[in-house]
Amino acid sequence: MCFVDKGAGDVKNIRHIWEVLYGLITLKDLKNNEEIKSLFEVADRQLAALGYTEHSFRHVGLVAKEAGEILETLGFPEREVELAKIAGYLHDIGNAVNRIDHAHSGAILAYGILTKMGMGYSEAAEIMMAIGNHDENSGAPVSNISAALILADKSDVHRTRVRNNDIATFDIHDRVNYAVDSSELYVDNEKKVVVLELHIDTEICPVMDYFEIFLVRMTMNRRAAEFLGLKFQLIINGTHLL
Repeated sequence: MCFVDKGAGDVKNIRHIWEVLYGLITLKDLKNNEEIKSLFEVADRQLAALGYTEHSFRHVGLVAKEAGEILETLGFPEREVELAKIAGYLHDIGNAVNRIDHAHSGAILAYGILTKMGMGYSEAAEIMMAIGNHDENSGAPVSNISAALILADKSDVHRTRVRNNDIATFDIHDRVNYAVDSSELYVDNEKKVVVLELHIDTEICPVMDYFEIFLVRMTMNRRAAEFLGLKFQLIINGTHLL
């Protein structure tokens, strides 16, 4: 009998083959999918024409990363962590159709794409449900994956999302996002809290403006945290506000 010492690259390749055989689609598969790339390019072009902040690869990549990290920190199974990443990556794909009701159209799009790629119906349905519930106007935390997605998505506030280069023409959304020069979302498992910590340049935007446009989102974050057995805390410029 001959034993072969396989390097890390070989182990990763074997694992990927195993995942494909059993329909275990991963975030890596999504990032290499040309259909998904095309839909996000169209989505971001549409939102740019409408004057929205950035919702493309930077945003969905960050949301995927943070949604996965939330469940990983809380000790959820590895596959559930991966599904949270997938939901985070695909959550805004409905913007390719229309900004209005993008959560529902995106959920249906995602289910069709994932099953076509070979994902099992049960996992694809979990992703569909999470995406369909991520928007504050119609959604709610209904699963661990959806709760992690909500927290990751609603916490992405930062000046890098602002497309407008003319500060004089900023609307309130541009102003608030541009004023946030530091943003961090993290879970303290021992204290059972999830914390969104921001630094806002108050010369650009008063803290009150943040609450004017994001209060509903922060309420949704609180409910998502509670679903995961956590308390949601908001810290702005070193002060606990929630």
